[in-house]
Amino acid sequence: MFGNFFDKLKQGLTKTKDNFTDKISDMLKLYVTIDEELYEELEEILITSDIGVETSLDIIDKLKEKIKEEKIKDPTQVKPCLKEVLIEMLGEKKSTIEPEKTPEIMLIVGVNGVGKTTSIGKVSANLKNKGYKVLMAAADTFRAAAIDQLEVWSNRAEVDIVKHQEGSDPAAVIFDAIQAAKARNIDVLVCDTAGRLHNKKNLMDELGKINRVIEREFTYAIKHTYLVLDATTGQNGVEQAKQFMEVCSIDGIILTKLDGTAKGGIVISIKNQLNIPVKLIGVGEGIEDLQEFNPKEFVEALF
Repeated sequence: MFGNFFDKLKQGLTKTKDNFTDKISDMLKLYVTIDEELYEELEEILITSDIGVETSLDIIDKLKEKIKEEKIKDPTQVKPCLKEVLIEMLGEKKSTIEPEKTPEIMLIVGVNGVGKTTSIGKVSANLKNKGYKVLMAAADTFRAAAIDQLEVWSNRAEVDIVKHQEGSDPAAVIFDAIQAAKARNIDVLVCDTAGRLHNKKNLMDELGKINRVIEREFTYAIKHTYLVLDATTGQNGVEQAKQFMEVCSIDGIILTKLDGTAKGGIVISIKNQLNIPVKLIGVGEGIEDLQEFNPKEFVEALF
């Protein structure tokens, strides 16, 4: 299983690798000594692979420190050193969204179009396969398509769903879903929520109302809020995350479409700028292609 996923990850990161690690290798071949010019060129490669200016500067600072500490003089040693820096920055710990304690309620937030509903379907299927009793709640009542799409996933994952009509009150859907979860002894309740960031005030009110219902009706459940971001949007994703963080507290990121982009560097940026763990990454279309994020494996696959 591990080998299979690692291959998938490597394959998924091909575009990022071409844009990042291969460029670095080509660039380092041209240098005989490690000098300021080398660092500047490296910084440029980092920025263009969507690691972001701020994070790129941090990486270069840490790299200079390490190179000085280890008295490295040979440019060919820069790459292994960079790899170590990135692993240190991302942390060694593998992420998981398996509940530490049940029941758990997961609120999934994110703007429309990032793959939110699909992620909910895959997360539900994944947890069910691990033996948890899962229930879905279709509380993105703003879009009829979101409710229909979630229903398709509920059938595919063989997980029950609680839904209302389009346009109904999202907090009412959550209320009903909580009652159902209690009655059926559900381990994990996974909730879709609206993704309209352009009206932050509405979103804030809606999530506020949902959270009040949870606090009142499901006091003993552990609550986590996960934000779905589309990797292909690169630094825009970081901006989106910052905006969502103004509206609610985010416990982790689900990063989709990593296989379709050269902007995989966004993973490093998210950790460094937002200090929110990336929990799951999507490296393909399949139900099993939304995988728990392992920082070390991620860096290994990049290099």
